[in-house]
Amino acid sequence: MSLPPRPAPPLPDEPPRESVITRLRHPWTLQARLMTAVIGMVAFILVMIGISTSAILSQVLVVNLEASVNETASSIQPRAAFSSSAENVLESTRFLDGTLLVMNSPSSGFTGAVVDADGPRALTDDDLGQITQTLQATEFTTKTVNLPNLGEYLVRTYAAPGGGAFLVGLPLSNVTGTIGAILTTVALVTAGGLLLLAVIIAIVIRLGLRPLRAVAETATRVASMRMEEGDVSITERVPADQVDAHTEIGQVGTALNTLLDRVDASLGARQRNEELMRRFVADASHELRTPLASIRGFSELSLRAMRQAQDDESRQRVALAVETTEQSLERIQAQSVRMTRLVEDLLLLARLDEGQELVYGSVDLTRLAVEAVGDARPAGPEHAWTIDVPDRPVELAGDASRLHQVVANLLANARTHTPAGSEIAVSVAHEGDHAVLRVHDNGPGIDPSVASQLFERFARADRSRDRKTGGTGLGLSIARAIVDAHHGTISVRSTPGDTTFEVRLPAKPADPA
Repeated sequence: MSLPPRPAPPLPDEPPRESVITRLRHPWTLQARLMTAVIGMVAFILVMIGISTSAILSQVLVVNLEASVNETASSIQPRAAFSSSAENVLESTRFLDGTLLVMNSPSSGFTGAVVDADGPRALTDDDLGQITQTLQATEFTTKTVNLPNLGEYLVRTYAAPGGGAFLVGLPLSNVTGTIGAILTTVALVTAGGLLLLAVIIAIVIRLGLRPLRAVAETATRVASMRMEEGDVSITERVPADQVDAHTEIGQVGTALNTLLDRVDASLGARQRNEELMRRFVADASHELRTPLASIRGFSELSLRAMRQAQDDESRQRVALAVETTEQSLERIQAQSVRMTRLVEDLLLLARLDEGQELVYGSVDLTRLAVEAVGDARPAGPEHAWTIDVPDRPVELAGDASRLHQVVANLLANARTHTPAGSEIAVSVAHEGDHAVLRVHDNGPGIDPSVASQLFERFARADRSRDRKTGGTGLGLSIARAIVDAHHGTISVRSTPGDTTFEVRLPAKPADPA
């Protein structure tokens, strides 16, 4: 039994062939458009020059030929009275090759002859018949006739001395030959010039567009990079030798390099923000996890004590359960307050970033500093507190409660991170257009490794999370956010034994009184 033939395997899909019309519809390159425009314009100008030159030269040659006809007629006219035929007249002297003479005398009628290489010869009947019609119809005017055997002639009719008329003509082949040679020369020179021009323009345009191709190649390399995630750095740039601010194409390269610099900086800032956000989420999660774990633990402890008290009704067990529950509730309340404070600080930062949470009024920075030091002194009796303020108030426009929070944070930070016996000095001054507050201490200073991130959220000079030294790391970030919202600046300079926080805020003009 024969098996059925196997089906032929499917042919791979061939890419669609691009038709000629489709290719023609594609936009031309800049080089092709420039070359077409320049060469087309130059070719048009050269053709017009060639046509104009040929027309003018043709007119000049025809005028010269007409003058030659008149000169030949002047030589023929005295001889026409004594000769009976045109051939005899032409044999009487030497005339130019191609000279045509037709006579109409009363005695001999129409006779015609032409001068060729062998001398004068009589016209054929066809040529003579054509000339006879012309001679009869023309009243001493110049015209062009086409003879069957001789070609085109420029002829003119003249009156004969003894009566009758005669016609003299010269061939137009010299004129047309000269014009043809000129046109051929112009065409060859034009074609060669256009070819040379095309080569030169192609080289010039290719060299001129090299920076633009460098821009396109750089943009293509940048477009092929993956920039969705991770640390992205755009190192591709247009080469320096292809960038020139004095040329239009060079300015494109400069603009692209500037754009890539900005994009690279933005991507770096995005990566830093992402890292800060991840760290912020991790720190916030850790800060919230601790009180939540405490709340859960003490809640379970309270429930366990309550169940044990229900199982054992002795007064001692009940009293112990009540005591345990009371302590647990106190711890739960403390952790709840801590968690609430953290959430409120985060909410304050968010609202300050949005430009909210500020109530402006007139603030006396001198009085605010004195009150803040007065509030901080009982919390740190083991520190030496000093304050230096001017006699006149240093006033500014701002939110008094938020600025008091800034000063309180700076004083608490100085008290927390300096040992007992350290000196903390607060000073207020009016310097130019700014109100300046400084908090100085002679403690151990700030670790240089964390100095640059001191005002970031959840940043700590003490990496531990001890409540006494670590804190949540939001105090200084809140202080900076409040100062930024007041269009001021906050900075720190620190060396061992000398740490100073400085707050500069726009101040009202000092009272001259």
